[in-house]
Amino acid sequence: MKPKLLTTLKTYTREEFLHDAIAGVTVALVAIPLAIAIAIASGADPAKGIVTVIVAGLLVSLLGGSRVQIGGPTGAFIVVVYGVIATHGYDGLVLATFMAGLILLLAGALRAGSLIQYIPEAVINGFTIGIAIIIATSQLKDFFGITTGDLPAEFVAKVSALWAARGTATLAALLAGVTTLVSIVLLRRVLPRWPCTIIVVAAVSTIAYLTELPVDTIESRYGALPQSLPPMALPAFSVEKIVELLPSALIIAFLAGVESLLSAMVADRMIGGSYRPNAEVIAQGAANIGSALFGGLPATGAIARTAKNVRAGGRTPVAGIIHALTVLAIMLAAAPLAGKLVLPALAALLILTAWYMSEPHKWRGYMSGRLSDRLLLVLTLVLTVLTNLTIAIAVGVAVGLAIRLRRRQVPPADWQVPER
Repeated sequence: MKPKLLTTLKTYTREEFLHDAIAGVTVALVAIPLAIAIAIASGADPAKGIVTVIVAGLLVSLLGGSRVQIGGPTGAFIVVVYGVIATHGYDGLVLATFMAGLILLLAGALRAGSLIQYIPEAVINGFTIGIAIIIATSQLKDFFGITTGDLPAEFVAKVSALWAARGTATLAALLAGVTTLVSIVLLRRVLPRWPCTIIVVAAVSTIAYLTELPVDTIESRYGALPQSLPPMALPAFSVEKIVELLPSALIIAFLAGVESLLSAMVADRMIGGSYRPNAEVIAQGAANIGSALFGGLPATGAIARTAKNVRAGGRTPVAGIIHALTVLAIMLAAAPLAGKLVLPALAALLILTAWYMSEPHKWRGYMSGRLSDRLLLVLTLVLTVLTNLTIAIAVGVAVGLAIRLRRRQVPPADWQVPER
């Protein structure tokens, strides 16, 4: 359970610090627009995403069991966070996040980090693709500049509402969104080590400002971003509220644990390391408690940002610490500029994130697997999209374990680490 930071600092060098510093700053520039976009898609204030990156990202790197893990808000949480806020308000989300942190601390203390191997891969793939579909759908309003009231949380009702309001779409929003989407894809191919997302989103937002393009910005819709962290405070709670929010807290804890351990596994494959699963789970618990104390969102290990950290040269938790401190410095010094980012560009960023999250290059492989695995993937996907994550995960895991028990004489297939 010993944090990797303590291990790596014993032999830390000036050269490693230079690489970590470059990687930390690079990942920070990637994290800022993505954190804002995730917060908005979750139904929260944009500043909550920044707060989560700073607080949770710092704690994950200080206490985590991975050398290169980057913590913060991720797309996997959008669906459950949106639902909790819609049902219980933002105060309910903060309490659920705090409870999830406590659950993760308990899970780490009980050495439950290794239990990820018992979760059927088809279940993880199914709800990941389902979440990606929901995320992409939720961004169509801003991507096309559609004018409508608050969209319903249910997938079918949301799609119907968007279709009914399709006539209000604007060419300006579509132009900003498509330009962002295409530019990020092209720039990532040409300059894979660069923070392409912030470059493109900032460039499109600057052009929109200079040409007075009629599109919404963060500031025009949500007001100015704050230039300091909010005061730390315990979430308000009662026994009734705790019981009411327990299912949501369990789902948040499950997602945080699974996503962080998957991310650590991806990082290990990239650097040839060996992460400590129980230390990582404890770090995620501390990160979610810390985020809740500052009114932030649920957090976990971010697979894409962790991979970006490795590719940028990060090799120790110092890179993650620098990443969090860099975001804090930018918040203190340049929050007004971040408020000028245009919403269609952020919507395009999340649509692209959802696409990568679904790992389309693996779909053919999924469909050539065992029939039972294909059915389990589709079942989990459909339940994720049409019901909610609680039902999808519960049913998927139960059916998956039943299938594994039935074919217990057959050696399990090699577990495939996700690349998203």
